[in-house]
Amino acid sequence: MTFINHHSKEINIKAVYYGPGLCGKTTNLEYIYKKSRNDSKGKMISLATETERTLFFDFLPISLGEIDGYKTRFHLYTVPGQVYYNSSRKLVLKGVDGIIFVADSQNARFQANLESIENLRENLSEHEIDVNTLPMVLQYNKRDLPNITDIAEMQRSLNFRNVPAFQATAFNGWGVFDTLKALTKLALKDLQTKQLNL
Repeated sequence: MTFINHHSKEINIKAVYYGPGLCGKTTNLEYIYKKSRNDSKGKMISLATETERTLFFDFLPISLGEIDGYKTRFHLYTVPGQVYYNSSRKLVLKGVDGIIFVADSQNARFQANLESIENLRENLSEHEIDVNTLPMVLQYNKRDLPNITDIAEMQRSLNFRNVPAFQATAFNGWGVFDTLKALTKLALKDLQTKQLNL
């Protein structure tokens, strides 16, 4: 749920990077953090245990402008990739305003992508969030590697809502900001249709 801070005149939007283990969620966040202006981003925080970690930082995109005099601040999160950390995944999804689902393009990870998107549906349902209306984009990462799944097949299998989808190679930044920009537009449009009282 979008948080509005009337004192600082900021609209806070929570976006979560979701996907199977080692698909590139953390790489996306690290690239965005590295390329964002210092005066527009908060500190990157890593919540880590011995076996898992969740990354988080917030940033204020300069180019988005204002809505009724309010600045828009995005809070970006990753979830642990492995399904056995499902309680942490559920916790991170609480109050989510948009999802970037990062799929691993490698053939060997195809089943992991399917399991992860099904896990996303289940976890959103537990929070009573409709996966069919929540702002969402897909990123098909690791397109630079050999033995990757055809884009048409990935679209058929993963993009059940026909949401915007982007090819990417997150480690060098290709497709990273295109994916994020698409989600920010969808989240802001969703915000405006809900006509929050500012």
